[in-house]
Amino acid sequence: MPGPYRRTGCSRVSRPRRPRHRCQGGEPVPPALRRGAGAGRRNDRRPVGRGEGGGGRVPRVPLLSLRGISKYYGAVRALDSVDLQVDRGQVLGLVGDSGSGKSTLVKAVSGVGPPDAGTIEWEGVPVELRRPADARRLRIATVYQDPSLVDRLDAVANLYLGRELRRFGVLRELEMEKRALALFDELELPLPSSGSRWGALTLGQRQAVAIARALIGRPELVLLDEPTVALTVEQTVQMLDLIRLLRSRDHAVIMVSHNLDDVQAVADRIAVLRLGRNGGLFEARYTSQEQLAAAISGGHPLAVTLQQSLLPRDLPAQDAVEAAHRYLPAHAGVGGDWFDVIPLSGARVALVVGDVVGHGLHAAATMGRLRTAVHNLAMLDLPPDELLTHLDEVVARIDEEETAGGREGAIIGATCLYAVYDPVSCRCLLARAGHLPPVLVHPDGTVEIPDTPAGPPLGLRGLPFTTVELAIPEDSRLVLYTDGLVESRTHDIDVGLGRLRAALAHPGRSPEQTCRAVLDAMLPADSADDIALLVARTLALPRDRIAEWNVPPDPAAVAAGRAAATARLRHWGLEELVTGTELILSELVTNAIRHGSPPIGVRLLYGRTLICEVADASSTSPRVRLAAGTDEGGRGLFLVGRIAQRWGTRYTEAGKVIWTEQKLP
Repeated sequence: MPGPYRRTGCSRVSRPRRPRHRCQGGEPVPPALRRGAGAGRRNDRRPVGRGEGGGGRVPRVPLLSLRGISKYYGAVRALDSVDLQVDRGQVLGLVGDSGSGKSTLVKAVSGVGPPDAGTIEWEGVPVELRRPADARRLRIATVYQDPSLVDRLDAVANLYLGRELRRFGVLRELEMEKRALALFDELELPLPSSGSRWGALTLGQRQAVAIARALIGRPELVLLDEPTVALTVEQTVQMLDLIRLLRSRDHAVIMVSHNLDDVQAVADRIAVLRLGRNGGLFEARYTSQEQLAAAISGGHPLAVTLQQSLLPRDLPAQDAVEAAHRYLPAHAGVGGDWFDVIPLSGARVALVVGDVVGHGLHAAATMGRLRTAVHNLAMLDLPPDELLTHLDEVVARIDEEETAGGREGAIIGATCLYAVYDPVSCRCLLARAGHLPPVLVHPDGTVEIPDTPAGPPLGLRGLPFTTVELAIPEDSRLVLYTDGLVESRTHDIDVGLGRLRAALAHPGRSPEQTCRAVLDAMLPADSADDIALLVARTLALPRDRIAEWNVPPDPAAVAAGRAAATARLRHWGLEELVTGTELILSELVTNAIRHGSPPIGVRLLYGRTLICEVADASSTSPRVRLAAGTDEGGRGLFLVGRIAQRWGTRYTEAGKVIWTEQKLP
C-alpha cells in the first residue's frame, strides 16, 4: 500500500526521535465464561490459515491455564491465587506436602470443587467447571488414588460401568469386550485376562484399568492422583511407562504425587504447591531433588523466590509468534537473566532477553526493575534503539543509587536484546545492548546468525544503539538466549555458538521441542551461570484478514471509507462490530483530514481482536479532552475510547498511526 503503510527493504535503519504519547480508554469488557462443550466452539475467530495465496498458523496456546485460582473452606484458604498451565503432549508433575492444596486443585479442575476465585481457560477460552459433567465435556478425565470400582465385576464390566453400550435396550457385551481388549492391548496393560475379577487384580492392574476407563472418553487431559502409591517396583515401572505412552499420544497429563523419583522419571515440568500457593515451577530434567525439597519445605532461598515471582509464569496470547521458554538457575545461585514476550499495537510483538551480572538477591531485584522498565517503555511503541537508550539511562540511575548508598559492585554490564516482529510484513526490528546475537532458523533448517551491531552494555550512558531491520520468513524460529547457554569454563563462546547452531539445524520442530533439544545438547553438567532461552516461531497474518486503503483528504471521502469497512466486516462475519467500527473510523479519519497531513491510510486487521488503524503524515499527537456541555465538538476521541478495548498512537518514519482494538463478539 502506498503512503503511510509503505514497506521498506531489509536494511539497517536510523529513526528520528519524536515525543511519544499513548492513550488508553474505555472499560475492558470482562471475558464471557462459557460452559462445557460450547467453550471452545463459538467464536474461535483467530486466523486459521491463509485465505488467498498463502499458508498460516495459529499461535499455540496452553491446553489448560489456571490463573489466580483460590478456594476457601470457611476461614481456611486451601488455594491462594494459584497459577498453572499444561500443554498437549506434556506431563506436569504436581508436588507438595500434605495440605499444600494439591487435591483441592485436582477437584477444581475436575469440576468436583469449583474455585471461589480465578479463571480457568481451555485452549485460551475462559470456561466454568461447576460440576464433573463440565469437565467431561471438555474431555478432562480424572483417575483418583482409590478408583472405588466393583469387586465382583470383571475388568471389562468395570471399564464400562455407568457407560454401557446398548442397542434397543440390550447390552452389547461382545462389542464392549472387543473394544476393551483392543484398548488393553493398545495400552499394553498387564492383565491376566479380560474376565479377571476386579477384586483379584493387583493394585497396579487396578490402577491401569482405571486409567483405561478414563481413556474411553478420549480425554485430552488426564489427571492422575497418586498413580504409583503402594505399587511394587515392577508395577511402578509399568505405570510410568503407561504415563509416557499417554504423553507420546499427545495427551496432557497432570500427575499428583509425593514420590519425587517417580515424578522426575516422567514429568516435563514440576509445579510445587506450598500452603496453597505456587512454590515454584521447575524443569524436571535439570532440577535436583534437593531443589524440589527446598521449594516444598519453604527452604528456597529468598533470591530464588523473588526471581521466580518476577519472571513471566506464562506468555500472553497474541497473533505474531508461537513461543516457548526456559529459565534455569545456576548451581552458584539465582542470577539476573530474564526474558519476555510483550504484545504491541498492530498485531506486533516484542521479544526480549536480558542479563544482569552477578547472582543473588541483588541481581534478581535489579532484573525485576529492568523488566518492569522494558514493559513500560514498550507500551510507548518506541523503536528498539530508542527503547535501549531509555533503558540505558535507567541502568545508569540504578548504578548511581547503589554507589550513593555505599553498596559495592555496580551493575554496569547489564545487557539486553530487544526485537519487534510484525506478522503483517514478516519483518523484524531489533537492537542489542552488549547482548549476544539472536539465531535465526529458516523453515528449511538453515541456521543463520544475523549481522547485527552489538552495541554497548547498558549503564554506560550516552553511547548510541543501532536498529537493524530483518526479513524473517513465516515459520522461521528466532532464538534469543543468555550467555550461560553458550559459555563454559571448558571452551570459548565461538565453540558454544557452533554447538548451538548444530542443535538448531532441524526443521519442523515446535518451539517447545526446540527448547528441549537445545538444553539437551548444550546444558553443561555444572553450570556456573543461569540460562534464559526464548524460542519464537514466526507467524504471518493471513492476507484475507487484512484490508487497507488510502483516503483522499476530503471530508466527503469519510462516507466511502465507512462503507468499505462495513463491507469488509460483513465479509469476515463481524456484523456485531459494524456500528462501533463505523463510528471509530469516522472520528479518526475526520481528525486526520482536519488536523493531519496526507497521505491518509486506513487498515483493518482481523486476528484475536479487530484492529483499526488510521495513518497520516503528521506527527501531531492526539489527546482526549473533556468537552463542556455547550461545546459542539471535542468528543470524538472520548467516544473512541469508550467503544474500543484499547487505543493509542505510535509514530513511524512517515508520520503517525492511531490504532484501536475491539474485542471480538
